[in-house]
Amino acid sequence: MLDVPALTGTVAVPGAPRPWTVRPAGPRHVADYRALRRDVFVGEQGLFAGDDHDRVDDDPRTEVLVAVDGEDRVLGGVRLAPAPEALDAAGRDIGWWTGSRLVVARSARHAGGIGAALVRAACARAAELGVLRFEATVQARNRILFERLGWQAWDSCDVQGTPHVRMRWPVTRIADLVTSTKTALAALVGPLLEDAGTLVPGGTLGGAGFVGDDGAPVPGTDMVAACDAILPALLDRDPEWAGWCAVLVNVNDLTAMGARPVGLLDALGAPTLSFARRMMNGLHSAAQAWGLPVLGGHTQLGVPAALSVTALGRTHRPVPGGGGRPGDALSLTADLSGRWRRGFQGRQWDSTSARTSAELRHLAGAVATAAPRAAKDVSMAGVVGTTAMLAEASGTGAVIDVAHVPTPSTAATGDWLTCFPGYAMLTADAPGRSRLPAAVGPLATSAECGRLTAEPGVRLRWPDGVTTNAVVDPATGLGAAGPSAG
Repeated sequence: MLDVPALTGTVAVPGAPRPWTVRPAGPRHVADYRALRRDVFVGEQGLFAGDDHDRVDDDPRTEVLVAVDGEDRVLGGVRLAPAPEALDAAGRDIGWWTGSRLVVARSARHAGGIGAALVRAACARAAELGVLRFEATVQARNRILFERLGWQAWDSCDVQGTPHVRMRWPVTRIADLVTSTKTALAALVGPLLEDAGTLVPGGTLGGAGFVGDDGAPVPGTDMVAACDAILPALLDRDPEWAGWCAVLVNVNDLTAMGARPVGLLDALGAPTLSFARRMMNGLHSAAQAWGLPVLGGHTQLGVPAALSVTALGRTHRPVPGGGGRPGDALSLTADLSGRWRRGFQGRQWDSTSARTSAELRHLAGAVATAAPRAAKDVSMAGVVGTTAMLAEASGTGAVIDVAHVPTPSTAATGDWLTCFPGYAMLTADAPGRSRLPAAVGPLATSAECGRLTAEPGVRLRWPDGVTTNAVVDPATGLGAAGPSAG
């Protein structure tokens, strides 16, 4: 989808009088593109009377791509924009976009695939924008062209009495994220699962009822342990933020288990003493913010940067990630304050560094207070990928209502559903029974945004009632957790 040579330079067309390129349209190009549309759709094809202008042209988010020749004359164009139906239903851009008004001048229709290049360019741009549903309504005679480009037909309709086909570009952003972060887990930790019941009562990897959870109940105690390592790229780019996040992600893991954090251990490696100090400054600040002692750990200098933290918490009733049932309401509770972390736009949302210690501790106790049937903290697999893990562990599937997901006003839906969101908890409970809204109070936004289903996989449901597949295969391969031993 992204290998679009027409986006990156001149494309020589064998037998054509001049080369052409596909580029974003400037104001003059937009005017010429609209004039070309009138010439073709009104004058040549008679699809519209007088003008084909519509509300999409007036939306400031609409983008136009044009094919221009060596003299910068517009030979063709296409526009992409948020679907008007989605805007009407949700009141905001929720990642459902359409491509439309694809047109090529009569004199350029044999100039080496301008139409196909415009479609590819639109797909590439939609991917850059984080679009999760991208569709076009095309004349039936153009269906073959779109299918050759990888589009899929899913419905038919008439436009001004002319047969059209509704086509969809398969967006794999969420599935690709889950594959890259979670799919290898079963093969990797399979030997550990085989040890279940042979080492200690309750087995390994959390024991009965806790397969794939954010933390692991320690057999025979009220302790829960969690451990997370920080990605080297984050350490290299922002050591202080990496230290803060090492505490944050572990506290979130304990929060999702309904455990009260009691202490941390760290393992830190750094190329120099000054680099180690920067990492430790971030870790120390976070430990103070959450009121947690660093109980011990290990430090080594003169090595590539590395940081992992183990957190210990206590609870007599750990909340499983796999405790959901078909028909349960799926809720997202997230702190929507803050902003994208500088340098990590669209990937890491920072809602915690500006919170007071009292606020952070209050949020950390919310799941324990609410005691849902199932809970998982949203981490690197994003909201949808984490939903897939919760559903898999529960032996269910899930449907997410995209328009109902609590989302910051400054975040694109596609980015929000695939990023690390700072503080965000996914929970499952009987419909209308979630106690998370009361537990978090005004510090976070909580809303039912889907259901657990008997059908496996995760699907996105849009305001028009259509569902699209987000995660088809099991997220981890670890399977259902089964009943808890507790």
